[in-house]
Amino acid sequence: MQVPKLKVEQRNILPQQPGVYKFYNKEDQLIYVGKAKSIRKRVASYFIHSNQLNRKTKKLISEIEAIAYTIADTEFDALLLENNLIKENQPKYNILLKDDKTFPYICIINERFPRIISTRKFITSFGEYFGPFSSVSAMKNVLELIRKLYTIRTCKLSLTPKNIKEHKFKVCLEYHIGNCQGPCEGLQSEKDYDSDIDQARNILKGNLAVVKNYFKDNMLAASQELEFEKAQLFKEKLALLEKFQIRSTIVNPKLSELDVFSIVTEKQTAFINYMQVNNGAITLAKTIEVKKKLDEANDEVLTLIAVELREQHHSSHKEIISNEPVHLGEGIINTIPKIGDKRKLLELSLKNSLEYKKEKLTYSGQKKQNETLVQLKMDLRLTNIPEHIECFDNSNLQGTNPVASMVCFKNGKPSKKDYRHFNIKTVVGPDDFASMKEIVHRRYRRLLNEDLPLPQLIVIDGGKGQLSSACEALKSLDLYGKIPIVGIAKRLEEIYFPEDSIPVHINKKSPSLLLLQRVRDEAHRFAITFHRQKRSINTFQTELEKIPGIGKNSTDKLLKEYKSITKIKKLSLDDLTKIVGNQKAHIILDHFNKS
Repeated sequence: MQVPKLKVEQRNILPQQPGVYKFYNKEDQLIYVGKAKSIRKRVASYFIHSNQLNRKTKKLISEIEAIAYTIADTEFDALLLENNLIKENQPKYNILLKDDKTFPYICIINERFPRIISTRKFITSFGEYFGPFSSVSAMKNVLELIRKLYTIRTCKLSLTPKNIKEHKFKVCLEYHIGNCQGPCEGLQSEKDYDSDIDQARNILKGNLAVVKNYFKDNMLAASQELEFEKAQLFKEKLALLEKFQIRSTIVNPKLSELDVFSIVTEKQTAFINYMQVNNGAITLAKTIEVKKKLDEANDEVLTLIAVELREQHHSSHKEIISNEPVHLGEGIINTIPKIGDKRKLLELSLKNSLEYKKEKLTYSGQKKQNETLVQLKMDLRLTNIPEHIECFDNSNLQGTNPVASMVCFKNGKPSKKDYRHFNIKTVVGPDDFASMKEIVHRRYRRLLNEDLPLPQLIVIDGGKGQLSSACEALKSLDLYGKIPIVGIAKRLEEIYFPEDSIPVHINKKSPSLLLLQRVRDEAHRFAITFHRQKRSINTFQTELEKIPGIGKNSTDKLLKEYKSITKIKKLSLDDLTKIVGNQKAHIILDHFNKS
């Protein structure tokens, strides 16, 4: 029974029976539909415990102006009613099923000498439907099998008794190559043709055992009658069916007529896998994405979607296995298996859900990254999206061990195989500008010599001085103006352009600035790491070479083997002897013992 809408303050007069409640906003729009065992208690829970609810649910409550309800006989009836109302009205705070695909079916058409076709339209009166198939290739494999096993007609002729009797039709090429037995000319009886259709129906239902037994019995009967050619024909069909069954996913012949559901979540999104099992074989597998609106519990989401998927795929199975409880009313057995074949089946479903989640999140990450690059193109006024970015940085300590680094980002992500270290060769002392000019020149001279792709954006860690030095290097290679180049200064995160003294400020929260900062910080980290390594090695070499009688060759051998002075100090005489010989080993050991 449905009653007129009540004001929010009238919620205490709601019935304490199972049913569906509906929330409306001030524009009289339906914004949420929910089910409950007791409508009054469930609605009251929104307002009594409102301080404990999440932000989205609080937003929902703030918009409620009126409440309506519909009483149901049972909680399961309420679930079905809720499902129908959500599909019909799409309230903005309800779970959103993100699946607008139309999957194909196989249909046995309601006609004399029925055809078996594939279709994406589901019209009950048109014929008997099987599916839908989430994989088109899987559907084609089943159709191909049926057409190899049975001589089912493919023509659209109206084979009425009158038309056949009047010889209105002639057999076609399909008859001559053995794919049809010519029912259009009365060469095959309707009873014989329908027998083939019954066998095909068993395959489509997943009852492969029935079909295998049929072929086996006919093969044995033909061989006993000494009709060996006929027996060979049935043997070939049996082998074809067994080959198809091996390709199918077989679970266990003991497991039959059940549905499998699994759910995994990521923030406001749920990924649900659904599998139908018939006679031990998985006959349907489908994974979907569901958008949650109010942080609904997993079992609540799974129950609602289970109703939708079972209805969509015409399942009447009485057993459901799942990783979260599914509440589908009396007569439905729901188990969450811990061990055995059912557990293996559930794990397979979970594997599909997790893989789908990974695929979706990867795609979402790539999409977000592409949007960032588009934003960077706009912020820097570039002509192309900078899919290939290279960034340079210098590092030295009071002029000692000057080094530099170049990091490479492709499609917004680090491409570490393209990172490069540089030892400064032509600059003496702490001259960052000259060092920057040297490494930029060396980098792009090499790319030009080796005919390698150039970047679409060069980033210099530093202000106007470093940027000007890098531009000089590009001019000497005739690349200036051909590759966009900018400098990023640390203190105020200012972006400098060549020949422009006024920097550009990108919004601090812009993803494009965050990407530039990440590129710059990675170049700095890479340069600092290399600088520390080099400084450590130089310290190591200096200390060893100070020992009288130990030269560069001995130092290089120890350096190659042990990498650090700390490890050398811990070596025994025998270990040192293996590297530098007995005499030098004694010298090194005595030196460290004295120190």
